[in-house]
Amino acid sequence: MSARRLQPTLARGLGAALLLSVAGAAVLAALGTIVGPGAALRAVIALMGFAYVLYLLATSQERVGRVSTVVVWLIAAAGAWFAGLPLVGYVLLHAGLVWLVRSLYFAPAFSTALADLGLTALGLAFAVWAATRSGSALLAFWCFFLVQAFHALLPATSARAAPAEDSQAFARAQRAAEAALKRMSAAR
Repeated sequence: MSARRLQPTLARGLGAALLLSVAGAAVLAALGTIVGPGAALRAVIALMGFAYVLYLLATSQERVGRVSTVVVWLIAAAGAWFAGLPLVGYVLLHAGLVWLVRSLYFAPAFSTALADLGLTALGLAFAVWAATRSGSALLAFWCFFLVQAFHALLPATSARAAPAEDSQAFARAQRAAEAALKRMSAAR
């Protein structure tokens, strides 16, 4: 019996956006007093990026490469942290990693990956706009993840994988029908 997988939907994406935004703002406020605002912001960006990647993997139908994806993401995030990238580069790297994971696990075609890249860029633009207008980390996080929730409306990889699954199911049904016909003809 196979485990039931979550499907990416706009509602789940909005729920994840709300959860990540509130948690990110709370952790940023708590960490900011302990390690300073710059280090806290970088830590929260990395934590939210990692949490979002885990959400993406949980909603993906692909089973291959999950551990490798997490390991590569952790190595890239740690490298960015220790390299001391400027904040803009650090944010772009994490947004790029999110886009890359989504493209690898959800985009059936290059055009879908490009549309997803547009969503990522739009989310970043809205986040910067919200941060500069309001000064609120909660609103900046919400704007970014709100736009990311719309990736569920892009064509998914399940459309690409369906013909292979359908042909296997058809082949099993054909073999079962032939076996039933043989049993019926042998009984006469």
